[in-house]
Amino acid sequence: MKFDIEEFKERRKTDFEGAWHAGPSVITPPESAKIYPRYAYRRAKVHPIFDTIARLRAAYMSMGFDEAMVPVFIDEQDVYRQFGPEAAAVLDRVYYVGGLPRPNVGISKERLDAISQIIEKPLAEGTEEKLMKCLHAYKKGKFDGDDLTHEMSVALGVDDGVVVHILDTVFPEFKELAPESSRTTLRSHMTSGWFLSLAQMWDKKPMPIRMFSVDRCFRREQEEDATHLRTYHSASCIVAGEHVTIEEGKAVAEGLLSAFGFTEFRFQPDEKRSKYYMPETQTEVYGKHPVHGWVEVATFGIYSPAALAEYGVGVPVMNLGMGVERLAMVLTEAEDVRKLSFAQLYPPVYSDTELTKGIGLKEEPQTIEARRAVRSVMETAAAHAAERSPCSFSAWKGELFGHQVEITVEEPEEDTSLLGPAALNEVYVRNGAVLGVPDTEKFADVRAEGVPVGISFLFSTANLALARIEEAARVGEGTSVQVKMSKHPSDVNLKIEEYVMRYITDNKKKLDLRGPVFMTITSKIL
Repeated sequence: MKFDIEEFKERRKTDFEGAWHAGPSVITPPESAKIYPRYAYRRAKVHPIFDTIARLRAAYMSMGFDEAMVPVFIDEQDVYRQFGPEAAAVLDRVYYVGGLPRPNVGISKERLDAISQIIEKPLAEGTEEKLMKCLHAYKKGKFDGDDLTHEMSVALGVDDGVVVHILDTVFPEFKELAPESSRTTLRSHMTSGWFLSLAQMWDKKPMPIRMFSVDRCFRREQEEDATHLRTYHSASCIVAGEHVTIEEGKAVAEGLLSAFGFTEFRFQPDEKRSKYYMPETQTEVYGKHPVHGWVEVATFGIYSPAALAEYGVGVPVMNLGMGVERLAMVLTEAEDVRKLSFAQLYPPVYSDTELTKGIGLKEEPQTIEARRAVRSVMETAAAHAAERSPCSFSAWKGELFGHQVEITVEEPEEDTSLLGPAALNEVYVRNGAVLGVPDTEKFADVRAEGVPVGISFLFSTANLALARIEEAARVGEGTSVQVKMSKHPSDVNLKIEEYVMRYITDNKKKLDLRGPVFMTITSKIL
């Protein structure tokens, strides 16, 4: 809160020690949500795949590679030109692009009568011709299917919503359309797009040409599993020039992967031997990572002159590619590419610290005076926790809503203590379990290994009491708040967010906030 500068200047001159000790009085007591660990500067999470892509792009550009966008739609004939005899096997794993045909729609008298019935009036003169022109233009592709409803509404002079009903009842052929495949495929290898690109640029740019692209590929896997997706990202590059050799691939692999912490490299022949590479050039790259050891991370080779000649390319071309998801799995130690890529589709995994942020108070006071009173109540209760009853201790006197209020901590029953055994329990999260534990040897491991929530039963109960005392003081009344046994979080004024509860139940974790609190806090108007 703001404080009086002149007052502290004067106090500093006359009583430096007193002014120094008065420093905490200018701090506004925070609400529970503003207390760590609930209060924190959250760092937004980057997706591991896109993070890896960003790092790959930066690494390629730092090595002097220009970035390119490589064609995604590949004609079937290009697959034959590139892969030769193995094209049929490659095409078995590609997606063909399909679409709905545009039907020939006739306009009979019965249909015109049905339209008149729906719009509840005879069709105006010339409407039939306008409708026929509209449907003919759609058939010829003069406008997209998205615009058909609007164009028909203009032709008929009715609202779009009426046209939707007309299409559904009068023109059933639109609902009966079946997709038809074309001879265009979705790119299954970045290589397919590089051949098309090289054909247009190899003799129009200075040598050597160094380009890269990080983009999606599509492969018709029979099923997705822990290591295979039907769409994945490939980080691919080419180096084209008269003097390009297999050594180019080794140098690029080292330069690129060293940016990810790989320190040593091994190169060995790839047994797959794709026909678009020269014989004996297809090479697997293994990198040694300080954490993960030796892992396969990339493949490179020199394009076959037989394939390049089909596109009029007359210089050797080295191509290196790697699966981004594969690299991201290595870097993050992920075991399932599906969960790595589509994390939002799977149950989340939270750390203990993340869970603490979802545990707070149900009720708490709103005024600064009452928040300060919480601290006084806690200090008084803790200082006299073991006092035998009946007993009563004044904890705070002050003003609330224009009334002088006194707050006491008491225990009216005989032969017990001011506080119950669990009143001083503190809340911890340990291995996903939420536990309220005392400071004893029995629970030393929980307190040592768990993450503190920053809430004790005493703190939560005192906040509950002061919230109720505030309400009473508004109308000039006193009140008494008593907490006995805690069986559920709400018994001690704790609120656990739904996502935390779901995590606890889904993972069969423990929620134990039980215990005898036995605390009574009373207020009266003076």
